[in-house]
Amino acid sequence: MAHIIVVGNEKGGAGKSTVSMHVATALARAGKKVSALDLDLRQRTFGRYVENRRSFLASADLDLPSPDVHDLPEIDAAQLKPGENIYDHRLSAAVATLEPDNDFILIDCPGSHTRLSQVAHSLADTLITPLNDSFVDFDLLARIDSTGEKILGPSVYSEMVWNARQLRAQAGLKPIDWIVLRNRMGAQRMVNKEKMERAIKMLAKRIGFRIAPGFSERVIFRELFPRGLTLLDLKDIGVKQLNISNVAARQELRDLIKALNLPEIEVDF
Repeated sequence: MAHIIVVGNEKGGAGKSTVSMHVATALARAGKKVSALDLDLRQRTFGRYVENRRSFLASADLDLPSPDVHDLPEIDAAQLKPGENIYDHRLSAAVATLEPDNDFILIDCPGSHTRLSQVAHSLADTLITPLNDSFVDFDLLARIDSTGEKILGPSVYSEMVWNARQLRAQAGLKPIDWIVLRNRMGAQRMVNKEKMERAIKMLAKRIGFRIAPGFSERVIFRELFPRGLTLLDLKDIGVKQLNISNVAARQELRDLIKALNLPEIEVDF
């Protein structure tokens, strides 16, 4: 059975596709067979990332480890029973097809609440939620008082994850390992940053997720997208000397992969 990783957050701009591409590529470089599904059927940022990679590697005559991205299969609506949702069947059919031949299936969810995203969360063995280091984004997980010190209650996304956990428990599946990444963190020690750290730690204990370091805000991620590359590919394309920012970003990726604690994965990059 493939291990299913879902990257989800109902707010756009959190860095889901960047995280998805780097995690998927790191797993492929570890010798694992990785397939991916992009559930943002309109924008398809992750799908475009992989397509850009395939095109660049072909033009540069390079063969680098890469995830395979797949489209959801079409389902004949006439075959559905009353009340059944066609997107449920499309996603379950895709996962059923990919599971036998892959070590990992990575699912990149859209930055909005959709039926596909809801179902995908219930399939997750590992759930990664990138979160910008801001109380604007924190509001997606929980409501907090005006001081930023007291959590008033879970918010919409946390409730969706709770429902997904309940569905898995009813089906007799193992619990979701939920990991929240503090993404796009600034380097300076600021009051807001410290408040965010305290609030996330309080919420982690309350609703049950692990906290892991994400990526800092770096230009390199935007520069790599048109070629579909990741930080792990720089030396393979002829970058002999990484600058300080790139070295730091590479270490962030190493720390992230270690924190995910995925089965049979050794970090050797």
